Order: sequence, then C-alpha cells, then structure tokens
Amino acid sequence: MSDVVDNLPELPDAEIHHQHRDVSGGWLRPTVFGMMDGLVSNFALIAGVAGASASSSQVALAGLAGLVGGAFSMSAGEYISVQSQNESLHAELEVERHELVHNSAAEMAELAQMYVARGVDADLAEQVARQLSRDPDQALLIHAQEEFGVDPTQLPSPVTAAGSSFASFCVGAVLPLLPYSFGATTIWISAIIAVVALFFAGVAASRFTARSWWFSGARQLLFGVLAAAVTYGVGSAFHATTG
Repeated sequence: MSDVVDNLPELPDAEIHHQHRDVSGGWLRPTVFGMMDGLVSNFALIAGVAGASASSSQVALAGLAGLVGGAFSMSAGEYISVQSQNESLHAELEVERHELVHNSAAEMAELAQMYVARGVDADLAEQVARQLSRDPDQALLIHAQEEFGVDPTQLPSPVTAAGSSFASFCVGAVLPLLPYSFGATTIWISAIIAVVALFFAGVAASRFTARSWWFSGARQLLFGVLAAAVTYGVGSAFHATTG
C-alpha cells in the first residue's frame, strides 16, 4: 500500500482562478436593505405628507423625523437580530460540544453518515470521520458546518450590521429630503431624485447578485414608486390643508 502511495504523482499547488462575493451577511445585507428602506420609506413618508397639502416646512420636518427615527430603529433592529441569531447559534454549539464529549461514538457515526449521503464510500467516510474527530475543536467546526450550515468562526458582527444599516439608511433617506431642505415647494423634484436613486440603487445591488442590472434597477424602481404612490394617495384622501 505504501508503494502505491509513494508512486502517486505529486499534485501541483492549487491556483485560485476566481473570487467570491461576500455573502456572509455581515455588512452587505444591512447596507443594501438600509439604503433601500431609507429611500423608499422616507420618500413615501414625504409623499404622504405632501399629498395632505402640508407646507414645505412641515414636509421637511416629517422627512427629517423619518430619517432620524428610521435610522435608529433599523440599526437597533439589525443589532438585536444579528446578536440574537449569534446567541442562538452559540447555544446550539454548546449542545453539540456536550454531545461530542459524552456521545463521541454516535457523533462520529453521524458525521460518517453525512459523508456517505454525499456520495463517499462507507469505509472511506468512516476513516475521514474518525480522523477529523481526533481534534474536538475541528470536529465541532465540521459538525456546525454540516448540521447548521454556518461557520462559527465567520459569524456576522452585530455592530457592523447596525453601523452599516444606520449609515446606508441615512444616505437613502436624505435624498428625497434634500429639495425641501433647500426650499422646494413641490414633490416633483423629490420624486425625480427618488426615481433616479431607486433605479441606480437596484443597479448597484445587482453587482452582488446574478440578476441583470436592468432587472434589479427596474424591480427596485417599481416597488419604490408603488409604495410612494399608495402613501401619497392616502395623504391626498385626508387633504389636511394648513395655512
């Protein structure tokens, strides 16, 4: 057997011919959602208040309140969501760690069966599981990846998620507010800015997906315009004219 192994050709060093996008969710998801939510929700809010025939100063005040309240709300929600998810995973890891110590044979058999299910021969799967189970930390890492589908060493940071969400929400929310901050008296300038920003935000998001740029841009534009139109219609229905 050793002669066969010795006669095997030497494998060349692995070369990396491609790169993967960051799909871990640490910053990308909250950044994209924060930008989209800030733009859509604040434009919809501004449209709703403007539709109620409010003054420019009242529209601007409502937009500012929507920016501040929405940014803090979304960042807090992102922090709690990611932190809770991480805490839940850590709790499951402790259960798995306990099983690896007190039921090591069963856990090793479970790991071998996972490899068999993926097409590995039973004898080879048992050998691999036995070898990997020698290191408790490595065994825990592999069980987490196989059973939970996550890498415990690459968990998203709740602080990063909250900060990314806060900053991107502010950027999105301030765009439709800018015209009123400079004295605009009509919703149309904000609408034009929001429409352009919605489309290009969708285009930017397509860089992280397999969707075409025009599809992502059009989809984001459609949903954003629908949300603003519905809110504007509600505001127009009340038509709260002010002096």
